[in-house]
Amino acid sequence: MKALLNGARPGRAKPGSAVRAAAKAAPARAQKLLSERGVASRRHAEELIAAGRITSGGRRIKIGEKVAPDAPLEVDGARAETAVAHRYVLLNKPTGTVSTARDERGRPTVVSLVGARERLYPVGRLDSDSEGLLLLTNDGAWAERVLHPRFGHEREYEVEVQPEPTAEQLAALRRGVRLEEGIGKLYGLRLVAPGRLRLVLRTGWKRQVRRMFAAVGLRVTRLRRVRMGPLVLGPLPLGRWRELTKREVAALRSAAKAT
Repeated sequence: MKALLNGARPGRAKPGSAVRAAAKAAPARAQKLLSERGVASRRHAEELIAAGRITSGGRRIKIGEKVAPDAPLEVDGARAETAVAHRYVLLNKPTGTVSTARDERGRPTVVSLVGARERLYPVGRLDSDSEGLLLLTNDGAWAERVLHPRFGHEREYEVEVQPEPTAEQLAALRRGVRLEEGIGKLYGLRLVAPGRLRLVLRTGWKRQVRRMFAAVGLRVTRLRRVRMGPLVLGPLPLGRWRELTKREVAALRSAAKAT
């Protein structure tokens, strides 16, 4: 009666509202929730689960297990918050740092260089002896789009080699080199100075560039990533980092959708 006096009609649930509410509360795979909470990309979250580092209320989570969207999840005993503000960081990684959040051998990590309070993690990896553009974030869905091969984000590198490459060696690299994973291919390979080349990768196999050059008799003495998709390293000093702009974040996401 009070509702009628205030001018409101007696309410009825809209058709389908209960279904939507139920769907919203439907259990989801733990790796998906970890990604949404900014812990890691789905792929890395699966590795954490497999390693026994993910629990829910102290109970160890299994691979493929589904839990409620608001279920407590812990990483090494630390609570993963259900809502986080996303950050997107571009780091000019120096050599001697490892592309992980922590290192059992005590080596400096890319996360320690940024020193963020949030739980950031690297989007992909650069070897300890490689340098250049590396992204860090706590947005798992965004990281997945950047990393997954089906989205086709190119990685451009500047490489210094010894000895000076011959025309035959360059031709062999352009044709492709057989590796354990398959035929490794380089795109846009060009000599920009004596012993210095530029090239583009569309796959991210472990130490792919170094192995390909070694296969034709060349030793990589310096490897620097200068571009990832539409993002370029630019003049950012070695060891320094900056936040991505909203336009840059959207550009990577848009480029992924376009592929």
